[in-house]
Amino acid sequence: MTGVDGFAGSHLADLLVAEGHLVHGAIRGATPYATAQLSRRVRCHQINLLRRSAVDELMRAIKPEWVFHLAAASSPAKSWDDPAGTLHTNLGCQANVLAAASALKTPPALLVVGSGDEYGEQPDHGERAITEEAPLRPLTPYGVSKVGQDLLGLQYFLSLGLPVVRVRPFNHTGPRQLPTFAIPSFARQVARMETGRQPPTLRVGNLDARRDFTDVRDMVRAYRLAIEQGRPGEVYNLGAGQAPTLRQVVELLLPMSRVPITVEVDPARTHAVEVSTYWCDATKFRRLTGWQPAISLDRTLRDTLDYWRLMERN
Repeated sequence: MTGVDGFAGSHLADLLVAEGHLVHGAIRGATPYATAQLSRRVRCHQINLLRRSAVDELMRAIKPEWVFHLAAASSPAKSWDDPAGTLHTNLGCQANVLAAASALKTPPALLVVGSGDEYGEQPDHGERAITEEAPLRPLTPYGVSKVGQDLLGLQYFLSLGLPVVRVRPFNHTGPRQLPTFAIPSFARQVARMETGRQPPTLRVGNLDARRDFTDVRDMVRAYRLAIEQGRPGEVYNLGAGQAPTLRQVVELLLPMSRVPITVEVDPARTHAVEVSTYWCDATKFRRLTGWQPAISLDRTLRDTLDYWRLMERN
């Protein structure tokens, strides 16, 4: 698994270890990020995925049955700061992983993780949930990089028969996610207010945006099902199928606070270019696998807030 010590990667590692799998993880640093809370049973390998020879060597040494490629520059907002770097990282790393996997005598099944951001602003502006047949109209360099990863995975399937399954996960959130994203930002601010480290004003961006949130623990179950039951060459949307506004999310979170809180829009947290609605239609994947999100948004918010309370205490 690449990105094993990232947000989704750490939760997927938890799931796979619990199932008894031997998990090898590719990491950038000498040790995994502490926030990943990885099991000691995960075998970590420090590697620069942009070095083709290093990826080839690791792939030959492990000879994996499955490859989950999760490593990526993952922030749509931050991709504006370095568009070229985002494209270089996301496409370059995946190109090396695919090339190394295809060179093995018995190629592994591969999961290529795209994004709902590939769809961008749809012509109907969110009147209908987005299916896999919707046009790809990305609005950020990150979204473009994910379209590239998506099509690169398809190309290796069409050209070489590599058993690549592609997924387009919509917003997923929960414990361990960085506070540069909306829900962990809200939760961390609340936790800081409860300890007196921040005035009791929740600073937010555009609360009218609608997002389809899935708990990360449900999302990694979908990844696990996709690599085993997904059809090579196919692409699957992954999401809860509901698109509340961020205002509704905040209204669910605030009663969980132990202190009274006011809400204030911070212009620095708004984006000049932003998709109004991401609403996922995951019917294709659900019919294939029976997958359904099991964790409510309310529980996700509570667990994320409790996580940040613990982080602030420590």
